[in-house]
Amino acid sequence: MRKIIKLIIPILFLGLFLNTANFTYSQTDAEQNEEVKQINKDIQEKKDKIKKMQDQQAVYEKLISQKQSEKASLNNQLAILENRLAKAALDIESAQIEVDRTNLEIDKVNLEIKSKDEQISGQKEHIAAVVRLMQKQDNKSTLEILLLNGTLNNFVSQVKYLEDINKEIGNSLETLKQYKKDLEDQQKDLNVKKRELSGFKVELESKKVGLASEQENKVYLLDQTKSSEREYQRLLKLAKQEQRQAEADIVSMEKIARAKLAKTAGKKLEFNDAGFIWPVTKNAVMATFHDPDYPFRYIFEHPAIDIRAAQGSTLRAAASGYVAIAKNAGKGYSYIMIVHGDGLATVYGHVSKIYVQTDEYVVQGQAVGLSGGMPGTNGAGSLTTGPHLHFEVRLNGVPVNPLEYLP
Repeated sequence: MRKIIKLIIPILFLGLFLNTANFTYSQTDAEQNEEVKQINKDIQEKKDKIKKMQDQQAVYEKLISQKQSEKASLNNQLAILENRLAKAALDIESAQIEVDRTNLEIDKVNLEIKSKDEQISGQKEHIAAVVRLMQKQDNKSTLEILLLNGTLNNFVSQVKYLEDINKEIGNSLETLKQYKKDLEDQQKDLNVKKRELSGFKVELESKKVGLASEQENKVYLLDQTKSSEREYQRLLKLAKQEQRQAEADIVSMEKIARAKLAKTAGKKLEFNDAGFIWPVTKNAVMATFHDPDYPFRYIFEHPAIDIRAAQGSTLRAAASGYVAIAKNAGKGYSYIMIVHGDGLATVYGHVSKIYVQTDEYVVQGQAVGLSGGMPGTNGAGSLTTGPHLHFEVRLNGVPVNPLEYLP
């Protein structure tokens, strides 16, 4: 009887340990499940808000498109800017909600990681307890166990118990491996969420810059026109003339420059092996190549990117090359064009000060002038949208997307 009690006690202890552990886990899991449920509810609310905002943004886009298709007038242009302002504000709110949503998802994954850590710790304790029980039994030899048991049945029962314990350890180790794999997967998911969060934060800052730009656009337009339709139409006509003239001169002067270089011995242009560099400090792109939301798209297709740059920022040659034209138009539209090897050329528009001359060679990174764009200042031209650099890349005379060439 004493031997049977000695056999039963470890089994009872093991059962008690497992039941206590399971009770603890179930309590912890229940609490964490409630937290996860609440987080999931909050995440869904954020997603629903974003969906509503996207629907409203589509309305603003439709209104902008409608106004752009109508006759160019000051009222229409102001309506376009008002809708762009409203859309930009929604963009910011939407981006902030994306940040909040991602933070919630990070909290959720952290809870899951915490739960999995606790399960791993519990499983290790479980295995340790089972091993300790086995060691107690292993201290007796098989012959000793056989002699101490009054019957063969008792002996067989104890052997069966040891086999069950071994099986329990095997199962526990498999469970532990699965917990560990789940934990590693959740940690990877957490890293992905953190990268997403960083991206959303950058996007949020960019949208804030965009909103400020839209507000400036409206102020500049009102300042240039003095709310006069006649003045707006005059500036509109002047802007169209400036654009047509600049385009014609750029095409013509590039051909002349390349023909001149072809006849000059030892002056073949080689393109930089490292490619282009940013002509101003890398910053927010205020208008993209052929931007459908460009505020003056009905005047001309936007053949460049507009890079945010404070008035008077240093302009640097994006690559080594030859200055085909350095146009100083006073208060009109001033620009510089540099031709490079491999059929490439770059154009820098709204230049407030020019440092180089036509027919001059420049090296990559060399200061070629100062940026502009502030209405009424040198080089800004008509209907400018405020301080920025208008930057074009041309391939064999045709404008291409500069973002595909910049690092």
